Amino acid sequence: MKDKLTIFYDGECPMCCLEMDKLTKRDKAGTIKLVNIHSSEFLNYPDINKQKAMKVLHGRYQGNVLLALDVTHRAWQLVGLGFWVAPLQWPIFKSIAHQVYLLVAKYRHPISSFLHRRFGLGKAHCENGVCYDKRFDVDNRCK
Repeated sequence: MKDKLTIFYDGECPMCCLEMDKLTKRDKAGTIKLVNIHSSEFLNYPDINKQKAMKVLHGRYQGNVLLALDVTHRAWQLVGLGFWVAPLQWPIFKSIAHQVYLLVAKYRHPISSFLHRRFGLGKAHCENGVCYDKRFDVDNRCK
């Protein structure tokens, strides 16, 4: 499908998985394809750099690579909830939101740990002092 959005996400990040779960539930038309950058399927996309994809969300839509909040904006538009993320494209708000996004993306695993400890979101799985949710099926995708 020409208008399908492919999202390359960190499947070891509970916040990322939560977002992908929400998108999947809303995507009744099947307009979004999810690719966990830790899965073997990711090897089919040599043009997407894993190290860069670990820093910011990557997507591909209509032959173009989208980054960070542009991926989020397009995804929620495709599932019919674009009005919730429309401010992400407003000139002044976009630059502020992007800076906040970069900060959250950089510290997403410690933030996930905090959210689990403080609010009980997800199941804790700890490695190197960072707790996060490891919810994978056999294809290493979020459940």
